[in-house]
Amino acid sequence: IFSGAYAEPQGAFRIERNTLAPAPGRLIAPWARSDTPGYAGGGPKFDLQQWNPEYFERLHDLMEEASRLGIVVELVLFCPFYREEQWALSPMNASNNINGIGAVERTEVYTVEGNEALLAVQKAMVRKIVEELNGYDNLYYEICNEPYFGGVTREWQQEIVRTIASTEQNLKFRHLISENVANAGEIDLMRGSGKVWSLLHPEVDILNFHYSNPPLVVALNYYLNRVIGENETGFKGTGDEYYRREAWEFILAGGALFNHLDYSFAVGFEDGTFEYPDTQPGGGSANLRRQFAILKRFIESFEFVRMRPDNTVIRDGIPREGRAHVLADAGRAYAAYIRGDAEELNLKVVLPAGSYRVEWLDPLSGETQDAGTVRLGAAPASLSAPFYHGEIALRILRSAEQ
Repeated sequence: IFSGAYAEPQGAFRIERNTLAPAPGRLIAPWARSDTPGYAGGGPKFDLQQWNPEYFERLHDLMEEASRLGIVVELVLFCPFYREEQWALSPMNASNNINGIGAVERTEVYTVEGNEALLAVQKAMVRKIVEELNGYDNLYYEICNEPYFGGVTREWQQEIVRTIASTEQNLKFRHLISENVANAGEIDLMRGSGKVWSLLHPEVDILNFHYSNPPLVVALNYYLNRVIGENETGFKGTGDEYYRREAWEFILAGGALFNHLDYSFAVGFEDGTFEYPDTQPGGGSANLRRQFAILKRFIESFEFVRMRPDNTVIRDGIPREGRAHVLADAGRAYAAYIRGDAEELNLKVVLPAGSYRVEWLDPLSGETQDAGTVRLGAAPASLSAPFYHGEIALRILRSAEQ
């Protein structure tokens, strides 16, 4: 969810019923409305020195319902203004508030030097939200969505990190903080520019990437011992296949978080049944969500926090131009996902010697087939898939029968 400091005009990015584009006069932000007309999105201007009680009441309602349903919320505090029409709708724009704060270009909103009044407003908003939501355990904060656009400076990001951390020093609980590192599909991974290196602030717990398929950023940054996530994907058409496979690959590569833009959720279709037009940039459907649930149940069937990426387990048999990802708790449990075109699948695997239970899973239907107990060891052994339609998952567990 976005904080309300950012909004989009209706029709932005060709998204039908864009949930970041409120109807005229309907934007609910952390700041209260004044009695002065003139907000560009309809209704009175905002007062950046006053909080909006209705906003925080709704925010608590959302967090409580998410907690009841077991949903983890990523609260995105800020977002760059990609175009002038987005900056024109922000309460932080001086033309939209009665305080005269924010008389800057859209590329200067998230800077430290020479921007003291607006920075103070931003930090006050962060402190207020962090204080209000401290008691929820199903929450983490993202500093800024896609800060690599629109003039967001690293100094500003680190100032926001410090604000979150220092606020929670005086509160009961501490929450994870996420930095959105890059659009992985648009960076030179072969030269290592997907690595975070020394740029990482010590208080940042989650490294989030967008559009990370294949999931090369996981291997590049795994050594940092941070949560690595893909918290936005879409813009690959309206079909399910691409996003299902992207999710399986990212999680089985060692990623810890996957989040998909699902356009079937919209105002008036809060149950995810909106039948969006083919012109949407992305997809989403009840069927795709069921397939994501298959992945969730599969990975949670393991003690996954004990597992690490280990693609050396599969020595041969991956389809030509296909890919395989393996998570391993060495000698105890193995989770694998294989994709690629082939008429049949026959893998050569090497594990510590012992007896293992082998089970194959169809990522589309969730149907499984138990291959029984097999004896595996240092020499490559064959595992033949009973069915294969371009992708399959594999569960291998150490058996008590030795």
